Amino acid sequence: MAHILRIQAIEVHEFRFEVRNMTRTAKGAMQYKRGEKTHITNVALRIRTDQGIDGEYINSRIADAAVVRQLAPVLIGENALEREKLYTEMKRATVQVGRLGVGLIDIALWDIAGKFHGSPIYELLGGHRRRLPAYASTFSGDETAGGLSSPEAYAEFAERCLEMGYPAFKIHPWRDGPVERDVRLALAVRERVGDRMELMWDAACKYETLADTVKVGRALDEANYYWYEDPYKDTGISAFGHKKLRQLVKTPLLMTEFLRMLEPHVDFAIAEATDFLRSDPDFDGGITGAMKIAHAAEGLGLDVEVHASNPARRHCMAAMRNSNYYEMALVHPDAGPYNPPVYRDGYSDNLDSIDREGFVNVPEEPGLGVDYDWDYITKNRTAYVEYK
Repeated sequence: MAHILRIQAIEVHEFRFEVRNMTRTAKGAMQYKRGEKTHITNVALRIRTDQGIDGEYINSRIADAAVVRQLAPVLIGENALEREKLYTEMKRATVQVGRLGVGLIDIALWDIAGKFHGSPIYELLGGHRRRLPAYASTFSGDETAGGLSSPEAYAEFAERCLEMGYPAFKIHPWRDGPVERDVRLALAVRERVGDRMELMWDAACKYETLADTVKVGRALDEANYYWYEDPYKDTGISAFGHKKLRQLVKTPLLMTEFLRMLEPHVDFAIAEATDFLRSDPDFDGGITGAMKIAHAAEGLGLDVEVHASNPARRHCMAAMRNSNYYEMALVHPDAGPYNPPVYRDGYSDNLDSIDREGFVNVPEEPGLGVDYDWDYITKNRTAYVEYK
């Protein structure tokens, strides 16, 4: 017997929270600055159905909130349990706006499904594990004492994370500055932690030239890094450029964070432009899209690494065989927490959220399995709209 939960309304809440010892650069990036405070705006979505089961999800992609207005006519009155159908319709409706908003809606629909069936999402996806090994993923470097202002400071922070239990550490280097400093950084951290820890490098699309990209890549080769992520200022979209880079460095490339949805990921892999695939439920069409990418990668014999951290990402990774580490992002020796205090049940994605073995647990309650603090969200709300 088919079950029908009609979507009656979609609520979009924008709210602000404070982050300590951080400021925004002239280019809008977050950077460490002791004594400063800044505010971040997040989006809280709630989808209401005629059966009294609500889907809820919070993310940091403010642009998604604007596109919900475009998606609402596609969704109102539809069966919230027909996620595959709605994924396809939303994908088509947002073809000219980069598929924004699809992930936000899809994750809330999975929350509805889990609550309806009384199961956590990872179980509905088939399940594979309940504990995930995590890596510490740093903020970009800064120029302030007490922060990540030198190769030695990064090395000290890596050792601190190792002592906490993290099995792996990912470096976001300085957003600007000389390549030679990046080379010293890559080697200094490896020298400090030795072979006790996996190291990853995420240039966040920093390097201007192939020559600079290769120079850093060869330092990563020397230091035996686990992966080399998004090096070029092309923002990670040139399949040919990254195929060429793979011919010149040995460290495996991790690409596709800045591609959107299933098909470009597969094209990038088939073009031999990456070794690992990257997926993100917010960017890639929700849990539905992220799992399509994982299964496609599995068919090609590749691993897929889930970008960033939150409950939706834990559920995805828990249902993937071909994924290695959960990204605890973003962490810093003297700033944060970076994520809003919106959970009433103790869930967190902060530096100290791992256990002594470096693992995080997957929520076990139905749906996303977390209890959002709507009193906090409403108290700190800066904008609200409801679509019916």
